[in-house]
Amino acid sequence: MTLKKKLAVSTLAVSLAAASFAGIPFSSEGLAKQFGFTGVAAASAVTQDTVKDKIKKLYAELDEAGRKNLLAYQDEASKITTTQFENIFSAFLNNEKLGLSADNKDTLYTAFVGVSSVVYDVYDGDYSKLKEIRTNADNIKLLKEIAAKADVADLTFDDVVDFIFGENGVEATLRSLVSSKTKEELIAIATNPAGQEELFNEAIAKVLNTRTGSTGAATVSQVVYNLNITSADVKATLKTFNTEIKSAKPAVQSLVLAYIRAFGLGNGGPVDPGTPGTPGTNPGGGDSSPGTPAVTVVVKDGGVYDVSKLVSIVDGKATLKLVDADVLKAFDALVAAAKAAGKEAKDLTLTLDLGTVNAKTVEVPLSKAIIDAAKAKGIANIAVTFNGLTVTIPVGQFDAAIALTVSNADDAVVTSVTKLKLASSVYEFGLTVDGKAVTTFKQPITLKLPLKNTEGLDKELLSVTKLVYNSLQFQGGVLDGDYIVEPRDTFSSYAVLENKVSFSDIASVQAWAGRQIQVVAAKGAIEGVGDGKFAPKSNVTRAEFAKMLIRGLNLENSSATQSFSDVRANDWFAPYVAVAAEKGIINGRGDNKFDPNATITRAEMATMISRALKSVKDIKDTASLSALSAFSDAAKISSTLKEGVAFAASHDLVIGNAGKFNPNNSATRAEAAVIIYRTINFK
Repeated sequence: MTLKKKLAVSTLAVSLAAASFAGIPFSSEGLAKQFGFTGVAAASAVTQDTVKDKIKKLYAELDEAGRKNLLAYQDEASKITTTQFENIFSAFLNNEKLGLSADNKDTLYTAFVGVSSVVYDVYDGDYSKLKEIRTNADNIKLLKEIAAKADVADLTFDDVVDFIFGENGVEATLRSLVSSKTKEELIAIATNPAGQEELFNEAIAKVLNTRTGSTGAATVSQVVYNLNITSADVKATLKTFNTEIKSAKPAVQSLVLAYIRAFGLGNGGPVDPGTPGTPGTNPGGGDSSPGTPAVTVVVKDGGVYDVSKLVSIVDGKATLKLVDADVLKAFDALVAAAKAAGKEAKDLTLTLDLGTVNAKTVEVPLSKAIIDAAKAKGIANIAVTFNGLTVTIPVGQFDAAIALTVSNADDAVVTSVTKLKLASSVYEFGLTVDGKAVTTFKQPITLKLPLKNTEGLDKELLSVTKLVYNSLQFQGGVLDGDYIVEPRDTFSSYAVLENKVSFSDIASVQAWAGRQIQVVAAKGAIEGVGDGKFAPKSNVTRAEFAKMLIRGLNLENSSATQSFSDVRANDWFAPYVAVAAEKGIINGRGDNKFDPNATITRAEMATMISRALKSVKDIKDTASLSALSAFSDAAKISSTLKEGVAFAASHDLVIGNAGKFNPNNSATRAEAAVIIYRTINFK
């Protein structure tokens, strides 16, 4: 069993082993030295309580995300099937010299599940299963059989512990290898999975080649060698292990970070993975000194974390190289600041400030560890800001590593297809999830685009514009000083344009609706009817108003769904009705019908904008129905619509006429444009 445990630990790396050996009797002075028990003549002098204290020190450095990673590994490993187990360890289970019986394989399978469960049990303070594994008669018997077939005089649990933690063991070899690396090499290893794998493979090869002497590492290595098990077999097993048990790597990463914080690397004392380019933060060697204090991560007011020093530029492309441990510290600082301010630590935003970046393309990778930790700590968004541009990403929708890419395109990409005036740079946005490009999102990503060259432009007519196959789609956006803010559920090329729209038939409503029609049309929330006409006095259908409202308030979301029986998926208004239904803005007209082609009444319109604003602005208060007393026809308002009409009327979103509200009158296109305009500008 313990030989097989050794193979599992090779996959789970040093820290999982640390969780597993607490409570196993020691016989190696090397083990004591590795954990800093100075002045100890032999491991027998190390009490199990002392060892447990060391384990507690390791686990005390785990954050909430790390704890969940351990629990996820325990849960997944406990459910592994015998088929998966045999697939992972086929190189050993089917070894001809080993000649394992079916009973032997069952013993190994049971032991593997037991060892895996220890990982979280020890974190939770339960050491009982360790004793069960060590004293199990089947495990001891199998260990002796393996030793005999490998022509080794004896193989004990102590030997396996030394294989992992002894003077020539996996942990010591890893520490030695890491100590020999420069700061730059360490940074490359920390940020590159391939580099980590290469380092671990090198350690395995070195340990397996140590087959002489009396240390435990040599004894286990001799067993492996005599059974014709090669380092290639071990590497192949590790690869299959990580494929079959996907929670293993996150668990390893969490424990390795905790290990570094607790014990350091190389010959130095405890250090913390630091910021590249910052003196005295290199873990375990290179050009920093042992025992250097941990990096202090400062999160400024507003949740801003300065990462400008972590940006590297190669061939015109800037890449942000985050240190996961430091980002997790930034999360903790943000949460602590929120609590200190008496706020609930949820829906927080951490902004990564890259500063001024002189590169055409900027890439910001966020590891799975960062994404998982953000969700665990109540960090709803991670924002990226540089050169005045800010991209805010709701991370809760992702379960894997992501990478944001922003490129500056030539202005001609837009100016070649329109004569409208450009009021920003042209940006191309991209996002990958687990290495695969995605262009649509369940939760919109918010773009805050800096404006430029706006002198002489009508800022109220500025609109974020999406370029699709040399065609412009106007998306709107909210003006915020010298910026325009727009949430997008799709990625593409975007720019800001002054969108001047004119209609030839609005003279009769110009005095009270002309400007409003122009602005709402510029935002792409309302369109003409063709031939340069707006048809201001024509009625508005329920479907048309749903589109106006959703577009006007930037609520589009292609992943929204609806279940009205009279709205088909391919209807032009279906995506807008879906968002309105999902957000509770519309409820239909009974019998599971939306009645999209019916004209919308003034009361229905008032209710829809009231519900929409409450959804967007998170407005908790409800207007008093006393506001309806101003209208002589208030009794004609449906009871289900009175609250919405009261809210709209009390905020002057919908205004009556001659003391009447006219709740059941059909709304005109001009009236709809005015109401959408007021809604967009609601404060």
